[in-house]
Amino acid sequence: MPDPSESGTREHLRRLLSDRRAVEHSLDSLVSENRFTIAVVFPVVGAVLLLASAEGLLPDPLAFNPWLVLCGVAVMRLPLVGGLAPLINRQAGLALGALVAYTYAIEYVGATTGLPYGEFEYVVSLGPMLLGTIPWALPLFFIPLVLNAYLLCLLVLGERARSRVVRVPVVAAMVVAIDLVLDPGAVALGFWRYEAGIFYGVPAINYAGWVLSAIVATVLIDVAFPRTALLERIGRCEYMLDDMVSFVLLWGTVNGIYGAWIPVAIAAGFAVALYRFDRFDFPAADRPF
Repeated sequence: MPDPSESGTREHLRRLLSDRRAVEHSLDSLVSENRFTIAVVFPVVGAVLLLASAEGLLPDPLAFNPWLVLCGVAVMRLPLVGGLAPLINRQAGLALGALVAYTYAIEYVGATTGLPYGEFEYVVSLGPMLLGTIPWALPLFFIPLVLNAYLLCLLVLGERARSRVVRVPVVAAMVVAIDLVLDPGAVALGFWRYEAGIFYGVPAINYAGWVLSAIVATVLIDVAFPRTALLERIGRCEYMLDDMVSFVLLWGTVNGIYGAWIPVAIAAGFAVALYRFDRFDFPAADRPF
């Protein structure tokens, strides 16, 4: 005989998933009530585990475990997902779908031809591989970086962001700045390696490739979301840039441990911008100390 309570739970879950507003409200509550844990604890613990893995301090089942990595990244992306969820409509879905397709295509071309990022190979598993070459989870890593750069630029530029001629190149430049932090840290950890590199093991051509990818991604985000709607949502959603906070903490720490001081300085610049726009205002009740 079926358990009535179990049946009731399944029915509640079914109704929840079929009600978009309820899903958005639940996600908003989850992130709001756990901001410090998601944006600070997860990246700090993640940095410790990644550094321990790179230095051979963790046993094989745990060292660079791809599912732990993917789970941690997915949790840190929740503020961005929760912030953007109410703005997702058909147009946004199509534009983001095109961005996902572009992300796979440009990475596959890069991994198989060396263009536009330079010759590189993945050393650490990031989960199942598409065509045995690039991670299926790639959009989870790339697209949020561009979205974070776009959102932060809207705040930094203010009224100047009204002009697409200003907005697109500034966002693209910030995306490249983000990679100036990310790639040196990832190379130091051993996630991937380049055939040759002049900037902490990363070749100059890699950043030329990121300019191309950043411009394409920024244009597609421009198509996906109206600027005014994003600004209004940022103003009402205090946690919307918490994923950028996580990025600064995780990759700033990794680069600092390995003495990559230019990336650390860039990460510090992002931290200053986030602080200036009150993006470190975690509720006291959410802090464990």
